[in-house]
Amino acid sequence: MPLTSEMRITRSELECVAAKKQQYPEPDVPEIAFVGRSNVGKSSLLNLITGRKSLARVSGNPGKTRTINFYRINDSFRIVDLPGYGYAKAAKNVTRDWGRMMEEYFETRPNLRTVVQLVDCRHEPSVQDRQMFEYLKYYELDRIVVLTKTDKISRSELNKNTAVIKRSLELDERHVIVPVSALKRTGEDLLLSEIGKVLEEE
Repeated sequence: MPLTSEMRITRSELECVAAKKQQYPEPDVPEIAFVGRSNVGKSSLLNLITGRKSLARVSGNPGKTRTINFYRINDSFRIVDLPGYGYAKAAKNVTRDWGRMMEEYFETRPNLRTVVQLVDCRHEPSVQDRQMFEYLKYYELDRIVVLTKTDKISRSELNKNTAVIKRSLELDERHVIVPVSALKRTGEDLLLSEIGKVLEEE
């Protein structure tokens, strides 16, 4: 699917880092949030679609993102990087704080348009993945599911795993599935095109 010129990201910058509502930037532009399990490849994907090598910090240590990071894109919308969930070694009080942080954002942010959920294509969605997707469905924020790390498996395995993921999350024709590989730099055009469609519905 071709990218429109309007959706080519030409400018991106970290605008705000927040842990609570009072620290959010003004809701003056639409926001597209990204969420996924710890170490699913979220930072690598954000760097891929923005064309920046280190806009989002990539770490080998899961659970690195402990804040909500707001990125201003093309001076017209924001990408919002939410904390990774499901990191088993995180202390219970830390994971509880992350959950509250995300709930506050989801439930109070008036300019949030949709949430892109990342799922590792190599595995069946975890309990936390399914819980998150059900949560997004409840708030009608479910629309785009990104399958990460597609370079790690063969095309036939990807097709088989995609079917498993669709069944597990109960995806239907309303949902868009976008396979991506940050390593091979594939999938970003389709993802940005789908984000563009969401923004055009303003």
